[in-house]
Amino acid sequence: MLSRIWLGFFFASGLAALWQWLGRGDAGVFARITQSLYDMAGLAVEISIGLIGLLCLWMGLFRIAERSGFVSVLARLLTPLFRRLMPEVPPGHPALGSVTMNLAANVLGLDNAATPMGLQAMRDLQRLNPDPKTATDAQILFLVLNTSSVTLIPVTVFLFRAQQGSSDPTAVFLPILIATSASTVAGLLAVGWAQRLRLWDPVVLAYFMVFAALAAALGTWLGGLPPEDLAARSSLLGNLLVFAAVLGFLAAGAWRGLDTYTEFVSGAKQGLATAVRLVPYLVAMLAAIGALRASGALDAVVEGMAGLLAWVGVDTGFVAALPTGLMKPLSGSGARAMLLETMHTQGVDSFPATVAAIMQGSTETTFYVLAVYFGAVGIRNSRHAVTCGLIADLAGLVTAVLAGYWFFAP
Repeated sequence: MLSRIWLGFFFASGLAALWQWLGRGDAGVFARITQSLYDMAGLAVEISIGLIGLLCLWMGLFRIAERSGFVSVLARLLTPLFRRLMPEVPPGHPALGSVTMNLAANVLGLDNAATPMGLQAMRDLQRLNPDPKTATDAQILFLVLNTSSVTLIPVTVFLFRAQQGSSDPTAVFLPILIATSASTVAGLLAVGWAQRLRLWDPVVLAYFMVFAALAAALGTWLGGLPPEDLAARSSLLGNLLVFAAVLGFLAAGAWRGLDTYTEFVSGAKQGLATAVRLVPYLVAMLAAIGALRASGALDAVVEGMAGLLAWVGVDTGFVAALPTGLMKPLSGSGARAMLLETMHTQGVDSFPATVAAIMQGSTETTFYVLAVYFGAVGIRNSRHAVTCGLIADLAGLVTAVLAGYWFFAP
């Protein structure tokens, strides 16, 4: 599946480039595509290098947490839930603890901590994989939950709007919460259908009700604050929890009599090896995405959708926000650039820019997450992971548009 999509990106780029050259007389498109390939290859290496320190730090800490039994305790707390969502993972397995810590970091918007935690979770799940080249059901569910963007407080979106002079930067808080919830639920339902999971089990519903109550409480606490106070409060909460986790790992290791320094170094070596393994996968995916963008294929899709919507009589007021939505599954930095461009050209509080901001907070970069997480453990056959991830993306983007009209109809 992933191989066909990857090839499809290049073939679509080739067709779009031919049209730019032969149909519009733009021979420079090939130079732009070639330069984009080089740029994306360099970006892949920069990303991997940037991850080395973080991976070494967190995988060293995870080594202590795992050896001390800290992760096992956390895993036991969630065993009833994951026994139903990930039935192939044994009760109390360390993977359950690392999955939990990753999802918690994502909810709090701790990107720097979430990625190493996610890679550790994927490695733990890989230990249970009977076919190391093919994704298991548990790995697919975990990846889709990440790509569906479970972030509760999208501080970055608020700050972008504040920097661009919005009169009410946090006005998109509730629409984003609705859109990201729809994305997560759609992704979970898609995986549940594909894997025949018992999502309506009373235990599963009880856990989700507790999570919903905690999310509502946190959202109420943070949601009404101005963007400057929101960023400060969110940063304080997130960093406090991260440092508390670090101290907790070290304290558990010391309590168990571990040589924490040696254990840390042993785990950190694995982080270095993981960062190096990521490079080929990132180069492959980012090069394809760069070619797709530089060829004008994405612009053609937006123009085609605008024409189709106008033809069937649907309001096209949101079409200017589509570049952000279409770029989001492909590239996080690309989507941010599209969002800022829309804010600049349309006005930060314009309807298209507002919808684009909701889109930015509704989903995650599916293909980037897939390349990083699956690439870290050498998975080549993604099975239904891409399909379920894109279903989550589509649900989030459609809900973002509907929420935009609901809250900010022009």
